[in-house]
Amino acid sequence: MSSDNQTGNTQLQYDGIIEEAKAIFLHKTMDYGTSWRVYRTISVADQIYIKAKRIRTIQEKGSQKIGDDIISEFRGILNYAIIGLIQLDLPGDEPEDLPYDQVKALYEEKAAMAKKLMTDKNHDYGEAWREMSQESFVDLILAKILRIKQILLNEGKTLISEGIDANYYDIINYAVFGLILIGEQLSTLRS
Repeated sequence: MSSDNQTGNTQLQYDGIIEEAKAIFLHKTMDYGTSWRVYRTISVADQIYIKAKRIRTIQEKGSQKIGDDIISEFRGILNYAIIGLIQLDLPGDEPEDLPYDQVKALYEEKAAMAKKLMTDKNHDYGEAWREMSQESFVDLILAKILRIKQILLNEGKTLISEGIDANYYDIINYAVFGLILIGEQLSTLRS
């Protein structure tokens, strides 16, 4: 497949994964409201950490005992990273209960920014992520979470490094890449 065709395919795959994750997020918003508004940054980071750690354990053991599969955990990571970005932007006095339409718009805004970052990086890196393993994406997500925790310990200050938001955007894209690779593996197995 030529590079241009692969890039077009990536765009479509990316959009499909975001739409699936967004549908879950919005359905949960209808079920639970915006209860996630009580999360502080460390709590969001811990939720992502737990999900990434679970994926890594399943990868290493080759089995699982709880029903949620790796795909649903990657989607959860993606959605928690978007929650983290939304929380960073909302003022502390913003109400905990947000209207559905506002939540949907905020989700779409963060997802669009993540996609723009992915597109820019793919331009420069030539979609090198396609040659990486699903396991590497989990390790990268875990490293990004540890960076967020260190930034929090540093009271949000960094000397030369990117901030918490940049780490969340990378986490979103790593989760999407993991889901794309899983989808391609499943398609190959079905053929």
